Amino acid sequence: MQPSKNTLSDIKNPQTAWLWYGLSALVVGIDQLSKVYFENNFQLYQTVSVIEPIFNFTLAHNYGAAFSFLADQGGWQRFFFSGLAFGVCGFIIVYLRRLPRDTGVLSAGLALIMAGALGNLMDRVRLGYVVDFLHVHYANVWNFPIFNLADVAINLGVVLVLIDSFFLEAKRREPPMIDA
Repeated sequence: MQPSKNTLSDIKNPQTAWLWYGLSALVVGIDQLSKVYFENNFQLYQTVSVIEPIFNFTLAHNYGAAFSFLADQGGWQRFFFSGLAFGVCGFIIVYLRRLPRDTGVLSAGLALIMAGALGNLMDRVRLGYVVDFLHVHYANVWNFPIFNLADVAINLGVVLVLIDSFFLEAKRREPPMIDA
């Protein structure tokens, strides 16, 4: 019986996971520093135009989920979304250690999702709400819900996971070319 020959995609490297944990920590740090800045330098709902008429800094408190979903509920959503974020982060921590070494796009995406979940989780635990301050709009005609850097990280992470899923995963599954 011949020993199996590992392809690069079969080689798991738990030490590589620390790189992705570091990326998450960096993003969480930037997210938290930005929120502290806006909490200390803006009044609630204070707006400063950055690029008129499409982008403002506006301090808001989000008691719900994405785009203030369930914000008007009785407070149970704080514990639900905190538990959900904690569970997602736990799953990602374990999953990153088990990914093959050549899954950089997927790993980066998961690290960004984890960073965003942790950044918003820290707000929920510490403050009872999530600090938001990025406001995209068009004059007084259209407003996108106010968001933060953790939300940007989550969305960018999802895009990277989808890119990996649609374009890169199949290539990793292809049998390696054998030179004759």
